[in-house]
Amino acid sequence: RRALCHEFRAWLSDVTQIPLEPTVDLSCAQYKYTDVLLCHDDELEGRRIAFILYLVPPWEKSDGGTLDLYSTDEHFQPQQIVKSLVPSWNMLAFFEVSPVSFHQARTSILFVSEVLSEEKCRLSVSGWFHGPSIERPPRYIEAPLPRSPHIPYDQEILYEWINLVYLDMDSQAQIQEEFEERSEILLKDFLKKEKFQLLCEALEKDDIQWSSRGPPNKRLYETAEEESLPDILKNFLQLLRSEALFLLLSNFTGLKLHFLAPSDEDEDAGEGRAADAAGHSTPKPQQEEAEQQAGSNAHQQEQPNNIPDLQEGEKQNGSGAPVCAGELRHWTHGHYTLVHDTQATEFALDLLFFCGCEDWDPEYGGFTSYIAKDEDEELLTVNPENNCLALVYRDKETMKFVKYINHRSLARLKKHPKGTGFWDFSFVYYE
Repeated sequence: RRALCHEFRAWLSDVTQIPLEPTVDLSCAQYKYTDVLLCHDDELEGRRIAFILYLVPPWEKSDGGTLDLYSTDEHFQPQQIVKSLVPSWNMLAFFEVSPVSFHQARTSILFVSEVLSEEKCRLSVSGWFHGPSIERPPRYIEAPLPRSPHIPYDQEILYEWINLVYLDMDSQAQIQEEFEERSEILLKDFLKKEKFQLLCEALEKDDIQWSSRGPPNKRLYETAEEESLPDILKNFLQLLRSEALFLLLSNFTGLKLHFLAPSDEDEDAGEGRAADAAGHSTPKPQQEEAEQQAGSNAHQQEQPNNIPDLQEGEKQNGSGAPVCAGELRHWTHGHYTLVHDTQATEFALDLLFFCGCEDWDPEYGGFTSYIAKDEDEELLTVNPENNCLALVYRDKETMKFVKYINHRSLARLKKHPKGTGFWDFSFVYYE
């Protein structure tokens, strides 16, 4: 520490032409197999120079653990890795902390080096020198995914896709009771088996166009271009955006995602009861009759102009219409999302539906973690599971991220040669 605070600090100040204070932040870090430090910029008030002293055994690029430096765009957001530094014994790396100093440390060992991972450890001493603060540009706030109101489809789309157990009004009441107690629920075998199988087969088609979604200081995964999707996947996305599903989710959760869903005022007045999937609050005998009739027409999709009663009712709804936003995502080795400073927090219902998760181990990562804002406490973990619909209601004090998918996930290829990852349909619904 004395050497760093005196001789080295003076030399570093001369080289960089940055006046540095005599204090230094210092820590030691040890990275073992699959450990990773994801893309970040080190920015904190007063930090001017970051440094890393490597204390590693003989090290190859194939061992991972490189220090990767990024280029940035006009908004100072990281784009591409432009330089990778391979650690070596007694090597010192340092750089100025600035709005464009994005970097990451990767220690996901390549398969050919996996035996060495039991012996090799990436050890380093790192820290920051402080100096006069410099003016920083305001944090860039990216545009959110576009939100849209429901698409006018009636209950028949539900009977075409969804396990009939979940369309039973008694089941919906039980689900709502559990959801209101815990603010989350996992509905297994949510889709009919034949529909789920068709989804999985379609997701493996080579003609789907996937684009990488970043920037890497916030997220890295692939999202599907909807225009390139096979019809079966487009139809499922229509289901997730449909008026009938908005109402079904209202029945599952007690949230007012449809104008026919009972409000708190209705329940206080003793008038609240679940609306059926057709969009009517009916006594049970009529509801059962409606289900039987819909079941006989399960494959007939009613067109929007055939349900004027629902559209008319929506016009009478004085409050803002509920909306949703969503995408189809592909997750594989190296993908993740991060909690970040500009992440919006608001009341919302998260929906996750998983495909291609056979034999997925939580040790691989890829699970969605919910945490309390500004705290380390983990509130909930949602693991990928085939044909499962996860619903989670979060408030303004709750944030979420998807855990980095590490090198262990490649072991799954032994059982599933095409199983490089999994897919999820990720939607958010707002009252």
